[in-house]
Amino acid sequence: MTKKLEVNEQDELMAEKLKTKANELFKEGDYEAAVDYYTQAISYNPYVPQYFSNRSLANYKLELYGQAMQDATDSIALNPDFDKAYYRRATALVALGRLKEAIKDLTKVVQLSPNDRLVRQKLKDCQQEYKRIEFEKAIMVEDVKSVIDQLGDIDSIVVEDTYDGPHLTEVNVEFVLALLEYMKQQKKLHKKYLWKMLIKIKEYFESRSSIDDVYIPEGAKLTVCGDIHGQYYDLLNVFELNGLPSETNMYLWNGDFVDRGSFSVECAIALFAFKLLYPNSVYLSRGNHEANDMNKVYGFEGEVKHKYTDNTFKLFSEVFNAIPLGNLIMEKILVIHGGLFSKKGVTIDDLRKINRFQQPGQSGLMCELLWSDPQFLPGIGPSKRGVGVQFGPDITEEFTTTNNLKCIIRSHEVKHEGYEIAHNGKCITIFSAPNYCDSANNKGAYIHIDRNCELEYKQFTAVPHPPIGPMQYAGVYGKM
Repeated sequence: MTKKLEVNEQDELMAEKLKTKANELFKEGDYEAAVDYYTQAISYNPYVPQYFSNRSLANYKLELYGQAMQDATDSIALNPDFDKAYYRRATALVALGRLKEAIKDLTKVVQLSPNDRLVRQKLKDCQQEYKRIEFEKAIMVEDVKSVIDQLGDIDSIVVEDTYDGPHLTEVNVEFVLALLEYMKQQKKLHKKYLWKMLIKIKEYFESRSSIDDVYIPEGAKLTVCGDIHGQYYDLLNVFELNGLPSETNMYLWNGDFVDRGSFSVECAIALFAFKLLYPNSVYLSRGNHEANDMNKVYGFEGEVKHKYTDNTFKLFSEVFNAIPLGNLIMEKILVIHGGLFSKKGVTIDDLRKINRFQQPGQSGLMCELLWSDPQFLPGIGPSKRGVGVQFGPDITEEFTTTNNLKCIIRSHEVKHEGYEIAHNGKCITIFSAPNYCDSANNKGAYIHIDRNCELEYKQFTAVPHPPIGPMQYAGVYGKM
């Protein structure tokens, strides 16, 4: 926290003016600019707890949960009875799956504001979820069987006469195109066919390395896309603008297919269907949201259970555990969801050896690969998200030199223009969910890559979708 020895009246007036501007920017959805103005307000008057609390919320909106927690903590230090600051910190803790700590803060909020029924309910929800998780840990056995064993004889499942969607005999072009259109009409693929597809894609992913190799044949191009986050109609728009996947129109989707957007099931099914159709032309990388704790908070678990069943979600989870952690294009460009690592000397071979068939955890190579972000300063810094690290241009230079790479491509962060080129052109961020969460007003983008590993950037804007907003299936627990 930056402090001045003295704050005069002029400083106070300037701080209030900057705070007012920050509030306006926040309402407009420009959270990055809001953070900047709150920071300026704090520089003039670092003794107002509301400034830190407001910046905490703006950082939360930017998914910088670690920074949001720190701001809330600084606010509490200035006013130990500031209920809103405890609540802000609890929301960030919930986002990181740290329920035990969140319960402590929510309990404090209830003590300070005993008549707030909404907070009491959220405390109850967190307590119930924490008990459920602890119970599952207590009964967990080492040799956990696949949920597939609980599905029974899938072939014997009867498809009702009322079902008017595509029937799966094989994953061919006709089936996939019919499936895309059927889901566009907000209709559900029959669970029999979904289960068959998920089992088949799981088996395929299990046969691959943690870093898959991508080769671009003569006459083909590869399009790299970033986060789509359940925005199915924007995913369809990418195919409209850039062409459907084919043997010569290759795609690589770099994680975070699900969560936040309320058409995550459709996004995952569409991408898995194309992967099954064109296994050597469509590639997927796992993101930090292909994980159980994220799916609990940000809606995918609730969406799957609403549209299908609990066992269907468990099957999706097993598929997510099998998705490769990254893809190496022409041995020159590494595509991973988050970023680089807290230790030096990491090689592609080290990444290939990661046991990815599990949840990402809170530390280690797999966690950092999925969660880390670039920074302008050199070296390694603590993550503003509270998970992973931040890595500077020198870290990117060392990694690309060690592994003889042209650059890395990562996603994981909203960018106003849909992409960002950093670290002397060696660290590229691509984000493909335009107007993220119906509020960010950002463009989406994707990258064309040819056999010579030359990159061309394409931008696009959001398209309309049915009137179902983001986080529709997250429930009270996820809507803190």
